[in-house]
Amino acid sequence: MTDFASLLQPDRGQPAHLVHTVRKAGFDDWLAGQPERARSAVEAALFKGKPGEFALLPGAKPEDWAVAVGMPETAGPWDLAGIVARLPAGAYRLAEGDAGAAALGWLLAHHRFDRYRGEPEAIPQRVLLTGEAARIDEAVRIAGAVALVRDLVDTPAGDMGPAELAQAVEAAANANGANFTVIQGDALAQGYPMVAAVGRAATRERGPRLIELEWGDPAHPRVAIVGKGVCFDSGGLDIKPSSGMLLMKKDMGGAAHALALASLVMQARLPVRLHLLIPAVENAISADAFRPGDILKSRKGLTVEIGNTDAEGRLILGDALARAVEHEPVLLLDFATLTGAARVALGPDLPALFVNEDALADDLLAAATRVSDPIWRLPLWAGYADMLKSTIADINNAGEGGMAGSVTAALFLQKFVPVTTAWAHFDTFAWRPTAKPGRPRGGDALGLRAAWDMLRVRFPA
Repeated sequence: MTDFASLLQPDRGQPAHLVHTVRKAGFDDWLAGQPERARSAVEAALFKGKPGEFALLPGAKPEDWAVAVGMPETAGPWDLAGIVARLPAGAYRLAEGDAGAAALGWLLAHHRFDRYRGEPEAIPQRVLLTGEAARIDEAVRIAGAVALVRDLVDTPAGDMGPAELAQAVEAAANANGANFTVIQGDALAQGYPMVAAVGRAATRERGPRLIELEWGDPAHPRVAIVGKGVCFDSGGLDIKPSSGMLLMKKDMGGAAHALALASLVMQARLPVRLHLLIPAVENAISADAFRPGDILKSRKGLTVEIGNTDAEGRLILGDALARAVEHEPVLLLDFATLTGAARVALGPDLPALFVNEDALADDLLAAATRVSDPIWRLPLWAGYADMLKSTIADINNAGEGGMAGSVTAALFLQKFVPVTTAWAHFDTFAWRPTAKPGRPRGGDALGLRAAWDMLRVRFPA
């Protein structure tokens, strides 16, 4: 993991190159205040303060050079990420104010997933100095959480099965003094029948399990976080085409988000009783695979007719949600790479948010705006519940007609959550198909920072 703490340091007046953050609207005033040598360099670079523009500014001595970078009119976390790759190793400070939220982009621009490279890329260490010393730890923790999601999602399924996912949770538990348990085998089949059914076609080494972590004072409000841990999804007997399987190592992206969020809660020592649950499976194909038309019993007792074995994520989440609400949490969040329908509706950048309480939805949307981690609320439209009707079981796991797929998936999950429990469901992509500054192509945290900011405000440490 990248040593983010070494890249963001308190400003104690140590030598550093200045970084001028310039916006187009204030360009003329800024330029008028620069020495002649800097103005000449700006003119030669055709620099006007537009976002993404860059100019090298000479100083009175060769070692006193500075840089100017064009910034968007509205500040965001990725404003500095684009310049990092242009800078050599060294210390830098902003000439105008402090980095604020943009420190996140500075940090994550240094992160690489190079586990499988024979010669990992050498990354110059550019240290950003900040006068906001109190915010350093928070920025470093958030960068670490985002990097954790990226690394877990980017790891191929051959090296990130249910056992390895459990090891990642155990490492977080050990680092924070939390209780860690794993349920598998007969105990899983008895207590979590849908988790067991979805994962039973995998090899013994990659068998299904329910991973749990508990942390914090039992007297504090209980917060449950659930993450979909499908470590690879073949589609089961309703097999995906090869193109559909290509990115299915990321189908445990919900679990990665849940673990990263739980880690933030523990590291910041929020006054909550944390309960993390990750149902971890591989949706494989064998003679023992669960079949279309099967009837599964759930932990809650509801029977589920299998209309499609490729709608497996909601099955394992149903059992995990049923377990979570047995302890009556004041708040329940779940993350899942659940439906392609959400991506068709909202694209890769916007997680679909389903919430059963308006106050919670308002808090999450406000947090998303504060930290520039966009989410979009979609309706738990009760009128579509009929799409999940079964003639021989309590519910079907797949809606008929192919319409409102993300809504019907959320309605399926809602069957396992009491109306008295405040609940939010994130249908996130967990993947970035096109690179942007500070955000390489690959696994990414989408909705994580919004959820964390909501928790940080609701449960101040």
